[in-house]
Amino acid sequence: MRNLNVRSLREDMEEFKEKTDAFYAGEMDKGAYKAFSGRFGSYAQRGGTANMLRLRLPAGRITKERLDFIADILAQYHVKRAHFTTCQTIQLHDLSGQDAYEIMARALDAGIITAGGGGDYPRNVMCSPLAGVEKGEYFDILPWAEAAGDYLLTLIQAEKMPRKLKVAFSNSPENITHATYRDLGFAARPDGKFDVYSAGGLGNNPRLGVKTGEAVDPSDILYYIKAMWLTFLAYGNYESRGKARTRYMQESLGGPEAYVNAYREKLEEAYGSGEDLKLSISAKETGKRGDGSCAEGFRVIPQKQEGLYSVLYHPIGGQPEVSWFASVSEVIRDMEDVELRLSPDQSVYIVNLTGNEARKILKATDDGAATLFETSVSCIGASTCQTGVRDSQGLLRACVEAVREAGLPDTALPQIHISGCASSCGTHQTGAIGFHGTAKKIDKTTYPAYFLHVNGREGQKDARMGTRLGIILEKDIPGFLIETGKEAAAAGLDYRRWNEENPGKLEEIAAKYLV
Repeated sequence: MRNLNVRSLREDMEEFKEKTDAFYAGEMDKGAYKAFSGRFGSYAQRGGTANMLRLRLPAGRITKERLDFIADILAQYHVKRAHFTTCQTIQLHDLSGQDAYEIMARALDAGIITAGGGGDYPRNVMCSPLAGVEKGEYFDILPWAEAAGDYLLTLIQAEKMPRKLKVAFSNSPENITHATYRDLGFAARPDGKFDVYSAGGLGNNPRLGVKTGEAVDPSDILYYIKAMWLTFLAYGNYESRGKARTRYMQESLGGPEAYVNAYREKLEEAYGSGEDLKLSISAKETGKRGDGSCAEGFRVIPQKQEGLYSVLYHPIGGQPEVSWFASVSEVIRDMEDVELRLSPDQSVYIVNLTGNEARKILKATDDGAATLFETSVSCIGASTCQTGVRDSQGLLRACVEAVREAGLPDTALPQIHISGCASSCGTHQTGAIGFHGTAKKIDKTTYPAYFLHVNGREGQKDARMGTRLGIILEKDIPGFLIETGKEAAAAGLDYRRWNEENPGKLEEIAAKYLV
């Protein structure tokens, strides 16, 4: 934790305890408490009777030591619910204020930070989950993502930004961390360097990022982060929270080209400040090799290291049973170099496994998604989130059950993305099919509903936001998906090929359900 003032964080936690006690005593309203508590990675849940706590896990990496800590905390505090987020963190839910305070203090002892997990601060740094082990990656970006995470922690205690700042690293054209449309993104290149994108983001007024750096040496990334911070401080909107995210600077500064000029001025300032931000680090590859054993299946991914595998586990809705952490910790305890990597689609990969080890992990994680559709993404939803509009988790469960009952082929539907509101915590704008929560009044009666988005794409070269088609009632969404899946199955194609070969057919089906 580079130059982080841990003592100061501990002192600040005492204020968290005092104000949390005041909130639960009715001496502080929920708006004031939310504005305060986000800095500590904690919010009151809907109803104001429990807290959520967000554990930052830089680059989504869960070492054996971190996994042991999380498993122990879940057991000791009788935590009933955990959630994998689309920013590669873990949220603990339904906590008392006292438990939230104690867990964040103990997490700091274990090297896990909650500070800046909410509020107007740098958030958890994201990284391609299979960095360092993925076949076809441009290079192993993990060390630089972790170094960026350490540096950004120091900005939590610096001058306050207008809003939060999300930073991502991508190791391949797949771009699953959305590096080309985050507040700041580092997209790896075949030559071992990064292209840098900034001022992008999902949610209201979504924008693809603007390229602000090309062929950047990895050793220089902290200068680019400092420049982003300086640009945001100088030109971000402190007056209107609704327009305070970095993507609005593209417009407020007069367009993408003007934004790039403003950013590069701050980049020169960062280089000229005299602060040494040069990194001297390198990737460390596992020395482990296969033992001749093999594994295969939908959830098994061969690594670039000969004879080693990663296993994918996706709990429905990103919500594993809390006992899962302890059981997996026990299984991998004596496995060399094995660790977990959280993914932005709420999956987790267990990496560096021999074939025999992979088969053990498959058995220990057999309660998760069995098809691509079942790996669909959902935010925590309105039953928990104060700002949520719809119960996205409930909708996802209903869709999974309906699709299972319909008996569709495994590839007939894509991974879908559901957000309970327009904030896009379920990344609905980047999905092949996405939904975000709303309400629809028909004949003076208000019904739960969602906006439907289609044909989003997250690739590094061809990323695009989905097209919003209109509103569909919540009760009709499973039927829409089943009809779509049946069309693809009848054509003998997987969803992606069916959609590509039948342009306009998805929209035609959707039109029957829109209100």
